[in-house]
Amino acid sequence: MRLRGWIVAALALAWAASALAQGAPAEEPVLAQDLHEQVLRLPVTVKDSFGRQETRPIALTVFKPAGDGPFPLVIMSHGRATTERRAQQARQRFEPLSRYLVSMGFVVLVPTRVGYGDTYGDFDPEDHGGCNVMRVEPVATAASDQVIAALSFARTLPYVDASRWVAMGQSVGGLTTVAVAWRNPPGLVGAINFAGGSGGDPERRPGQPCMPAQIERLWRANASAVQVPMLWLYWDNDKYWGADVPKRWHQAFTEGGGKAELHTLPAAGNDGHNGVNIDMNHWVPIVETYLARIGFSHSGVIARPPATNHTRLDDVAKVPTSQNNRDGAYKRFLDAKLPRAFAIGPKGAAGWATGDWAMGRALGFCQRRSGDRCKLYAVDDDVVWPSEP
Repeated sequence: MRLRGWIVAALALAWAASALAQGAPAEEPVLAQDLHEQVLRLPVTVKDSFGRQETRPIALTVFKPAGDGPFPLVIMSHGRATTERRAQQARQRFEPLSRYLVSMGFVVLVPTRVGYGDTYGDFDPEDHGGCNVMRVEPVATAASDQVIAALSFARTLPYVDASRWVAMGQSVGGLTTVAVAWRNPPGLVGAINFAGGSGGDPERRPGQPCMPAQIERLWRANASAVQVPMLWLYWDNDKYWGADVPKRWHQAFTEGGGKAELHTLPAAGNDGHNGVNIDMNHWVPIVETYLARIGFSHSGVIARPPATNHTRLDDVAKVPTSQNNRDGAYKRFLDAKLPRAFAIGPKGAAGWATGDWAMGRALGFCQRRSGDRCKLYAVDDDVVWPSEP
């Protein structure tokens, strides 16, 4: 353990030097104390489509429930920004998704793969060669290699039960998840593909990805090797793939012998490609059902507390938080559109949110800095705080 600590420390110094040399993609967010968030460094060896092989230390974000575990595992794979925005693609976290999964009892690992975040620069194993000559298989192999490396590392963590784990991914991370599934690493019991694919450009070719038949052929050829049931979630207004291409990909996968339950959800926001982050209210019930079917029956849904007679919603003076929070955050909450939620911590911390997954995000904003467990004070037009005796 001491040797591994020295290795991690040395890699952290190397990472810091690299970030200074290249310029950090974005400011690091505050670690979520309530999720016991850590950022570790994991050396991975990958090969690009031209045969070049490199070993690089990647950021591995870890979220875990309170306690010693061991807890089942989710490894979540991120997507790929368009060329113009890749340099700003920082360490990946998927915080709302991770909060939901931690509340179900999972440890969540999010690897920021080689070529992203602080490893952006001179080596990109997910460069597929351009729109007209796109090669998808090397991308899927390089990305899934890193998920399997994260899995191997997870087996060394005493609080992780790697004998029961689920692969998840969004966009190119969804492509990665399908590849992980056909490689059948030990302990894999399920896999969820959120809007998976490759070759999309929402600005120059909205809904018309490069060479979609490449993915059809790849998934048809490998589908029969997948031993776990999969869940696929796509959105009608996905500007990367459009509404029809994912259905062709799913047909190819099932014709090839794979088992995948496809859900095409209604339009979400301006671009449903980001549905994993902006449409939790709709996908969570589907995922809950799937996870229960494969053995994870503890719900992560936040129950809406009943209205109480603590006070009127607009009685700002009785909100049990600081004067600054009453004058600032709470009054902004009152002006916000429904759905909305306001949460308060035991030491006066506060957080609020409006829109999708409002209760979960309000609780997260409230408790992430201190780690103290918060409770909902108001939801929509109701005060839900317990009445004073």
